[in-house]
Amino acid sequence: MSIAAASHGFLSPTGVEIAFLLVGLVTFGAALVTVTTRQLVHAALWLVVTLGGLAVEYLLLTAEFIAWVQVLIYVGSVVVLLLFGLMLTKAPIGRSPDADSGNRWAALTVAVAAAAALVWVVVDAFRATWIDLDGAAAGSTKVTGESLFQNWVLPFEALSVLLLAALVGAIVLSRRAKAADAAARAAAAAPAPGADGDAGAKEGVR
Repeated sequence: MSIAAASHGFLSPTGVEIAFLLVGLVTFGAALVTVTTRQLVHAALWLVVTLGGLAVEYLLLTAEFIAWVQVLIYVGSVVVLLLFGLMLTKAPIGRSPDADSGNRWAALTVAVAAAAALVWVVVDAFRATWIDLDGAAAGSTKVTGESLFQNWVLPFEALSVLLLAALVGAIVLSRRAKAADAAARAAAAAPAPGADGDAGAKEGVR
């Protein structure tokens, strides 16, 4: 156990730890609203709050580079892509009953299981690890970049392909919707079958 761990414990938290807890609660609440609201646009906006809260948490952990990457990539790119896809597919601004599949219990079970597995992995990996928030930063941009593009390059590229596929899918869905609207308008504007013949017969009678 390090000196930072021995100087204070859970019963005497520092200001940074209190701020970390409060921001974490706000982030957790925003995440709950994101997955429970039935308004798609509001869900995307609450996702901005969630990802922004994570960026603040990184700042409190003295990981400035990861915090700005969180803001630039996730808040500035991923959320913008989601909103762009919602606009292309003409998602309703208000409540969307179709967004609820009815499988709430199955989704809740999967979410709880995934959260429990994630908490167990993190606690098991960092059980005896203490971070000295008053000391020098543990990582640098060079070390983080090397780790990202050497050890995590495949998931990074897979995520980029997934985002590209989502954008292409939104464009395809928007084009289909436009084609369906054009066909409906053409069908509404076209005269009914036999209307011309009836009009000619009436003229002949006159």
